[in-house]
Amino acid sequence: MRNFITIEGCDGVGKTYQTRMLRQYCEENGIDNIVFTREPGGSDIAEQIRRIILDANNSQMDDMCEAFLYAASRIQHLHDIVKPALEAGKVVFCDRFVHSSYVYQGLGRGLGLDRIVNLNELAVGEYMPEFTIFLDLSPAAAFSRKGGADKTDRMEAVDFAFHTKVYEGYKRLIAECPEKFEVIDASGTKEETQAKLREILTARGILR
Repeated sequence: MRNFITIEGCDGVGKTYQTRMLRQYCEENGIDNIVFTREPGGSDIAEQIRRIILDANNSQMDDMCEAFLYAASRIQHLHDIVKPALEAGKVVFCDRFVHSSYVYQGLGRGLGLDRIVNLNELAVGEYMPEFTIFLDLSPAAAFSRKGGADKTDRMEAVDFAFHTKVYEGYKRLIAECPEKFEVIDASGTKEETQAKLREILTARGILR
């Protein structure tokens, strides 16, 4: 879907920080045609589902229940935020989207990539990203940099082997469809990563 851009990466890589810095840059430079949002969540009902998904007290949640909750949040988020913005001619920049489900539930949880792809085809229909920016940093480096996993976040608190599978899953998706991704080496400083992000978006005609 034209003008729909997503950002992906392992937990701790800095997606939220980079999205916030990009938003600040756009506000300071009068670029007002971009809508920033996130998943899971983004709108009221979707945010309520997010709290259920990430609550560390819900450690007994079934993996398939988790996958369906992500898809449910995504459906609502599309309805409330993404579709109206795109129809209004805006650019939508989303922190996480379907590729997170592919690698976290399909590959990390072992539910099967095809299974999760099929589930999300029902959830999103034609609203797939025009391209996805992947912040490339291994889980070991990401968690080391942030001082360890957030134990109050049910997804971050999963064992390290899971996060390794997630990272390898992203690499697999990129290898299979490289034209759908822009990969940024996120091992440098926050400022260096932000500069690379803006450079890509300028080259793509998103920023001016």
